[in-house]
Amino acid sequence: MRRILPAALAAMVLMAPHATRTQPSGDAAQKNAQQARAALDAMVKALGGQAWLDIKNQMRQGHIAAFFQGNPDLGTEETFEFHQWPDHDRIEVTKHRDVVEFFVGREGWEVTYRGKKPLDKDIVDDFLRRRDHSIEVAIKVWLKDPNTILIYEGQHMAERHLAEQVTLISPRNEAITILMDVQTHLPLQRIFEWRDPEYHDKNTDTEEYDDYHTIDGFPTPFTITRLKNGDTVRQYYVTHMSYNLNLPADFWDPDAEARKVKR
Repeated sequence: MRRILPAALAAMVLMAPHATRTQPSGDAAQKNAQQARAALDAMVKALGGQAWLDIKNQMRQGHIAAFFQGNPDLGTEETFEFHQWPDHDRIEVTKHRDVVEFFVGREGWEVTYRGKKPLDKDIVDDFLRRRDHSIEVAIKVWLKDPNTILIYEGQHMAERHLAEQVTLISPRNEAITILMDVQTHLPLQRIFEWRDPEYHDKNTDTEEYDDYHTIDGFPTPFTITRLKNGDTVRQYYVTHMSYNLNLPADFWDPDAEARKVKR
């Protein structure tokens, strides 16, 4: 679904009336970028505007269902996920919340009754890759960079909804594609591609957002589905959501958490 820049520019030429197969003029590219920015601005406004941009932190409680080859595994796992912009994440697993994962900066740690240990590199890389290509990063970082390329790619279907599709291409030539409901302007999908460091093949990471509820003034998806190369791998069912919490000073410190664990 994601289009790299040359393909997108070619599509713009083919859609234009009386167009010839030449690169679009600067005016056409500028108009397209303005249309893309307008769609993203409408999405931010729908999410809560400046209040959404200023969210201090958030907590998401729910159940995760895992999938294998598109089929769900038996049972779900309860999690409590905390996020603080820009790079602090904490995930508490099981109903007893006795397994805690930290992703602080570019490092990942796990704390259990055995103490603190580094998370496996592939787990950390996967989490950071998704965080680096989140809608939050796309809006708060990429969109503010004057060297980011914005491409409006027209209307497409996403989860049985008509959606506007916009791709942002960073100065590092990485891309994030966002599809937004044409009526509510809320995000329906986030897509990016990445190359496997071992096998060097390209993979597509997709998140789908559905079942929105307004919590503390912020429209919040209560069903989040993650897909890899078109196959569902995780589905998150939210049961509770909170924003702008007063958290303890040592909340993001894995060493402090390890000292609290009963052995």
